[in-house]
Amino acid sequence: MTALTSIADIMAPILEESPITHRLEVTFDAVTVIVSSNSKALIDKLANYYRDFIGGGGAITIPVTAIEAGPPNFDLPFATKQREPGKTKLKEAFIDVQDGRVVKKLLTGLVFLFGRGDNYAVGPCIENDNQVVNFINNRFIEHCLKTGALLFHAAGVAEKDSGLVISGFSGAGKSTLALEIMRHGTMFISNDRVMVSKNGDGSLTMTGVAKMPRVNPGTVLNNPNLAPVMDEADRKRFSALPEAELWDLEHKYDAFIDECFGPGRFKLACPMTGLVVLRWKRDTSPMTANRVDLRQRRDLMAAFMKDVGLFYEFEDASEPSIASQNAYLDLLGDLPVLEIDGGVDFHKAAEACLAFLKETQS
Repeated sequence: MTALTSIADIMAPILEESPITHRLEVTFDAVTVIVSSNSKALIDKLANYYRDFIGGGGAITIPVTAIEAGPPNFDLPFATKQREPGKTKLKEAFIDVQDGRVVKKLLTGLVFLFGRGDNYAVGPCIENDNQVVNFINNRFIEHCLKTGALLFHAAGVAEKDSGLVISGFSGAGKSTLALEIMRHGTMFISNDRVMVSKNGDGSLTMTGVAKMPRVNPGTVLNNPNLAPVMDEADRKRFSALPEAELWDLEHKYDAFIDECFGPGRFKLACPMTGLVVLRWKRDTSPMTANRVDLRQRRDLMAAFMKDVGLFYEFEDASEPSIASQNAYLDLLGDLPVLEIDGGVDFHKAAEACLAFLKETQS
């Protein structure tokens, strides 16, 4: 194969050898993703994961085909994707072909192909279903961005018809804070990505991603609602570790919202009425929460501005991969913004966010 090949050429022999016999429809807001596969086991795993979003009927449909197989050995001159500063482990390689892009996961061997409406995952999908989930979700993210939304690196919660986008610099604990707020009866909107769009009347809509929070042991131990995700052996083992070690531990659990907080607590879209930026640090100083004007505090914007990443299909090669600060400021307008600074205190921060949410409702 050469760089001038096409997705159709690459996939033709694979599809001939792998009959597509199973199907799942999941609907995110107005978008139905139709997942087809040669593997019933994979479809069953995805159906369990997306159980809050099963069914069709979306005005927009996006096809995704996932082929369970060994890691494919495509003879393509892949280029390795360099990581952002501070991260050294190389995870992905990619190549642009005639009609789209091919991305190879270096650690698992899964390959993703997408372009011009075609979307394929090929390789050990069952073993790495979380990467298939991310690929499906990225198709929805791309749709939202191409219809005018901007991408935020953030979590989201809502109460009634008001929602908070919770952003923070890397490792700040935005997901942990969102789940702490959930203990007070709010709805869950998103874990790590939020798309924000402006309506005709100037109001904002925040749209989340159907991905369960992936939480570390420290988050689980400090939030009673998350108890179902950890067995007793792990609880004893992690409870014995120092708090600082727990914070940095790379051991993740999927926290299903219905198991931890009850049914009907996960929805994907609501009006956005406030933005929270976590700027705190792990020390003994008191936590503070203050309203700020983003136009005067552009230093906070890096906490939520997000590159669209490898899985976005550009229609124009000159299009920037991240929107400008001015684009984000124009979108947000006079939206209330709360900066949380000082020392880390999730309980106090949850109370501050809930009070802020109530203020933005009036």
